[in-house]
Amino acid sequence: MPDRAKILLVDDREENLIALEAILSSLDLVPVRARSGEEALKALLNTEFALILLDVRMPGMDGFETAAHIKRRERTRNIPIIFLTVVDSAPDYAFRGYAAGAVDYLTKPFDPWVLRAKVSVFTELYNMNKRLTEQASLLRERLASELPPGASPQGSVLPELSRRLGAVEDELARVRDLARKYQDPVLSAPLSDLTERVAHLRAGFDALS
Repeated sequence: MPDRAKILLVDDREENLIALEAILSSLDLVPVRARSGEEALKALLNTEFALILLDVRMPGMDGFETAAHIKRRERTRNIPIIFLTVVDSAPDYAFRGYAAGAVDYLTKPFDPWVLRAKVSVFTELYNMNKRLTEQASLLRERLASELPPGASPQGSVLPELSRRLGAVEDELARVRDLARKYQDPVLSAPLSDLTERVAHLRAGFDALS
């Protein structure tokens, strides 16, 4: 059984972490807590996360500084960040959040359904990207190890991997429909990138067929 995606929840207030966990409890993911920016950076050293929910207002290292450190690291720079802050924050907080690399910005108290929907789609995209990377790697390894020089891949592993890719394509179509339903422009870039990766891999299969 594949590992469930992990979501990093960063907030200095225990009650906020409990509330986030309750909102996300119906989703198939693993929430991981961090009570400060420093704690979040430590968690990111050894664990792979699908998404980060990051509070802006924290003592010491605030959300903006934490995000800047995350985006400077090669290993973590591509993890999506959603900033969370109170509604009476400074007017430039949203701009600063996007400038720091956030993909989205929600004010508290936020609609639990909206947050759950956003997290769900980003988790789906993460899982599909992971499966797609695994499919491509498996294809390269099996073609290299199982085919003698000059042999055709037609009767080997190609049909099996093509079926697996078809499942990813079907799931991608479902997530695209979901994103259209939410009408969330934040999802357009990661969806476009994933669609392009799937198309390239499908073209590789077609070229070998």
